[in-house]
Amino acid sequence: MPQVAVFIGSKSDKEQMLPCTQVLDELNISYLFTITSAHRTPQRTENLIRELEQDGCQVFICAAGMAAHLAGAVAARTIKPVLGVPLNASALNGMDALLATVQMPPGFPVGTLALDKAGAKNAAWLAAQILALSDSSLAEKIVQARSQMQEEVSRAAEQLR
Repeated sequence: MPQVAVFIGSKSDKEQMLPCTQVLDELNISYLFTITSAHRTPQRTENLIRELEQDGCQVFICAAGMAAHLAGAVAARTIKPVLGVPLNASALNGMDALLATVQMPPGFPVGTLALDKAGAKNAAWLAAQILALSDSSLAEKIVQARSQMQEEVSRAAEQLR
């Protein structure tokens, strides 16, 4: 049973979203990572959402470039949290995807993260925080990971001296 679904709009998006799956793996969060398109495979997208919700999926992470309608299409079909990662896939340097992901009508929000790999990582962290609301052991893993991050910064600062 995947706790998180990670949808990418096309095969070319995989590399940008690997940091997302790496964080989910580090935190031992179960997920499904698959390709589905708001435009090319709308029925597949709808079926995946329905099946995943029945299996207990709690958070959807959607990454797409250009028109980037995937996150919005998912948000229209679920009341679970949807996190959007806009990807730089056009001459507009990701601005088209950012605006498409963030500009949702009232009642159908998409929590929009940064572009590309930075957004992919934070989408996983935000999904973890959402899941941690009802999972104290996951909350502790997040606290421990942040403590390690703090220690790494302190060690790096000491090395600069």
